[in-house]
Amino acid sequence: MKKIIVSLTTFLLMAVSCINQKQEGVVVATVDVFEQKMNEPNVQLVDVRTAGEYADGYIANATNIDVLQSDFKDKVSSLDKEKPVMVYCKMGGRSAKAAGILKEMGFHEVTDLEGGITAWKAANKEIQN
Repeated sequence: MKKIIVSLTTFLLMAVSCINQKQEGVVVATVDVFEQKMNEPNVQLVDVRTAGEYADGYIANATNIDVLQSDFKDKVSSLDKEKPVMVYCKMGGRSAKAAGILKEMGFHEVTDLEGGITAWKAANKEIQN
């Protein structure tokens, strides 16, 4: 019984850590809305996963800037704050964190992919390798 409780607690903690928290000023978009918005002019698409995850497949034209690296803010500071920035990760947790950082840094238009690349793949959208 104790093992079951520990397992359930661990599972719940992992699930909660991946939930995409809604951030003020950040649009959380479904796969279809995200795809439409990607085609707008001047969009900056950022994959905030690790380099290894990025190498396993990414959305076309995405730049990889790992949100968990200490130089994340330095790297994203090269992006244009006036142009739309779209972010995604594996399931939505890290991209929510990245979106919050971008808003704090003064980026005007930030869109986060709901469900991350996992949702993108589930919708049979194209992935680059």
